[in-house]
Amino acid sequence: QVQLVESGGGLVQAGGSLRLSCAASGRMFSDYIMGWFRQAPGKEREFVSAISRRGLITYADSVKGRFIISRDNAKNTLYLEMNSLKPEDTAVYYCAAANTVALRVEARQYDYWGQGTQVTVSS
Repeated sequence: QVQLVESGGGLVQAGGSLRLSCAASGRMFSDYIMGWFRQAPGKEREFVSAISRRGLITYADSVKGRFIISRDNAKNTLYLEMNSLKPEDTAVYYCAAANTVALRVEARQYDYWGQGTQVTVSS
C-alpha cells in the first residue's frame, strides 16, 4: 500500500512556473513507477509524465519541453516542474504509483492515487 499526497498547486499567469510535489508513504517508494496525470473540468483524466525506478522518463506531447518530472527516492518524493504554463494546462493534477517494471501511460495501469492539487493558469 502506498499513500500519496500532492502539493504545490495554485494560480499562476500564463508563461509562469509551478513545481508540484508528491509525498509518498507506505511501501518502498523506489519500487514503483510514478506518474503525473491531470483532469480538466468536463474532460477525461490524461497522462502527463511518468518516471521509472531508475529514471527513465516519458512525457505527453502537450507538455514535452515545458515540464520536467523527477523523483528523489531518498525523500520518497515525486516532482513535476512546470514551465511556460498555458491556460490549457489548467486542471487538477494527480500523482500515481504503478507496481510494474515498465513505464505506464494509461490511468487504469496505476494502482495508487493522490487526492489531486489544483493548477489554474490565467491568460
